[in-house]
Amino acid sequence: MKLPFSPTPRIPIHPPVYFAPRAKGTLTLDGRLDKPFWADVPWTEEFVDISGPDFPAPRFPTRAKLCWDDEALYIGAELPGNEIWATITRRDSVIYYDNDFEVFLDPSSCGHNYMELELNAFNTQWDLMLTHPYRDGGRSVTGWNIPGLETAVHVDGSVNDPTADNRGWSVEIRIPFAALMETYCKEENPAELERCYPARTAPRKGEFWRLNFSRVQWLVDIVDGTYQKRLGKDGKPLPEDNWVWAPTGLIDIHCPEFWGFLFFTEAGEAMPIPEDELRKLKLREFYYAQHAYRKVHGCYCADASALGIPLPEYGVTAECTRHGFELWCPGEDGKSEVVLRSDGFACIFERE
Repeated sequence: MKLPFSPTPRIPIHPPVYFAPRAKGTLTLDGRLDKPFWADVPWTEEFVDISGPDFPAPRFPTRAKLCWDDEALYIGAELPGNEIWATITRRDSVIYYDNDFEVFLDPSSCGHNYMELELNAFNTQWDLMLTHPYRDGGRSVTGWNIPGLETAVHVDGSVNDPTADNRGWSVEIRIPFAALMETYCKEENPAELERCYPARTAPRKGEFWRLNFSRVQWLVDIVDGTYQKRLGKDGKPLPEDNWVWAPTGLIDIHCPEFWGFLFFTEAGEAMPIPEDELRKLKLREFYYAQHAYRKVHGCYCADASALGIPLPEYGVTAECTRHGFELWCPGEDGKSEVVLRSDGFACIFERE
């Protein structure tokens, strides 16, 4: 089956890193970030255009912060800007038809079974699970809800009133760790399952997830005292802006290999990205080359050295069938293998 594979990104894979400290105190969500709970929590870098830092800077700045305790992950974000509007009030609608804030979480760093959450200025939620990226033939499960999810929005101004002193809006999110148990890759290798999803609900110090944020912002005009999406010559709304923490080099957020690393720490101390995760990122170069090769030749390439990418010192092997491929290389410890499949699943398997 031919997969709806996206083109090769324009930028190198260079995920940002965030070191989340433990939370201090208890959070009562009201959407405001100017309270003691958030005072010592660092901000992410300001968001950039999804296509990369060489594209025009966002019209409005956006940034986020995260912390955690034994029960939940906490996310705060501020979205300055004088264009505050929303139309959608029904949960699990397509929220990005409005301006919105979006969260993407891949606890296993495998690129499959990850979570997406979108909010607009009305605090309308759309939470869903992605079996795997759309480019790899994945599908979304909108009927899946995050158990125990709490969100709040604070508006500094007035929604849908261009005459108000509008300065922006902010969000707070609480995601219980227990809620993400349903996204576990239960059908995959048991050893990897235990490594990524131990029999508990909270991460430990030093563990990491993959994470990204996105802010969708439409161009608008004020017509008869209301915000209306700006139209092109064809009478249709102009494309929305996508501002993200970790750019993907494509107008497609569903490229989990580009997402940032979220490390769980005690006080925000720096930690290195594990070597095997860096090897996964190297295999992604061969993954994109394999799909490009198939577009030209009608099949995948069984020889990794023929894909035009310098082989790393630890080597890369390609194994192909008529319908797919596996790329693998030795793990850092010499007892495991880092594997990447044609459907985008990346994992670390213990050698038998």
